[in-house]
Amino acid sequence: MQKRLTMLLVACLLAGNLLVAQPLPSDSVLRRMAAQMLMVGFRGDSVTDHSDAARYVRDLGVGAVILFDIDLTGNATIGSRNITSRQRLQRMTDQLQRWARGRLLIALDQEGGRVQRLKPQYGFTALPSAERIGLMARADSTRHYARLMASELAQSGVNINLAPDVDLLYPDCPALGKIERCYAAAPSVVAWHAAMVADEHHRQGVLCTLKHFPGHGSATGDSHWGLVDVTDTWQPTELRPFQLLIEQGKADLVMTAHIFNRQLDPDYPATLSQKMLTGVLRRQLHFDGVILSDDMYMQGIIDNYQIEPALVLAINAGCDMLCVGNNISTGFEADRPFRLVDMIVRAVKDGRIALSRIQEANQRINKLKNKLKQ
Repeated sequence: MQKRLTMLLVACLLAGNLLVAQPLPSDSVLRRMAAQMLMVGFRGDSVTDHSDAARYVRDLGVGAVILFDIDLTGNATIGSRNITSRQRLQRMTDQLQRWARGRLLIALDQEGGRVQRLKPQYGFTALPSAERIGLMARADSTRHYARLMASELAQSGVNINLAPDVDLLYPDCPALGKIERCYAAAPSVVAWHAAMVADEHHRQGVLCTLKHFPGHGSATGDSHWGLVDVTDTWQPTELRPFQLLIEQGKADLVMTAHIFNRQLDPDYPATLSQKMLTGVLRRQLHFDGVILSDDMYMQGIIDNYQIEPALVLAINAGCDMLCVGNNISTGFEADRPFRLVDMIVRAVKDGRIALSRIQEANQRINKLKNKLKQ
């Protein structure tokens, strides 16, 4: 009797496994799903039917593009990339949306201060840095500048701001504190300002990105130029602004940091860490929106990992969208987005990435895009 019950249990388990196993969709469907997970950059302040932008958006079907005003892979002068005037930017974003399969996410970094892609030289408003706004300590000032920022983004056809920065202020951090990118040192103050910024953006139909998870403010290095270890400087309070804003429903996207933190994961930097992204951000902080990687070609990643294994690790860790700006010291490569789609599809077919993980990411991206229609 016991033997028959055991055999019946095994048979049921096997049948269950057969029922949940999913056949892979066609290559064209897989490619479309993989492309939706990319946020890519391109050159030029206008687009034509034969431009790289057309190939990425119309032909490949990427989910998002990221715009810059300075081409760091070229002569690195003002207006050398995508943004040269309000009128040209609006014409370009209109054309990109006409090519898109559904709604295209169009993103840029507009924090104010030193990190401001929409500069006065192109006809936009000069905005103070986050630190200066934090020192004002006035709700009306924070809302005023956030309203200006969001209005100019919306009028230009940009629907995602890669801001606000919710890292805590440590004055010696070269990538953040030293250039006034942080509102304050106190988590509650950071969250107070960031919540108002998110509110003003949402009123204009622009989504916001909290960065850089799980906290980059205490870093003594810059992950643009190498892997940064914050094990000895990071404090759990650096999670608090993310937690507060997620609880308030202010977080549309969260951007990862290429930082190594043995307190949270002894093996991988945050962008590639399942313990940090799925364990802490998803399960502990209950974030169910889109997790966006920082640029996958920053030297914090690319100097330490080959790109294909890094993509697999990032997606399996919990990244729903991968930023590939094609505008960094590792250079511009026109066919890079196509190769990345090939890598993701190959990893799904080889079983290194579960189909369910790709489907989950696409569902979150679609849900994010649906916010734009409200």
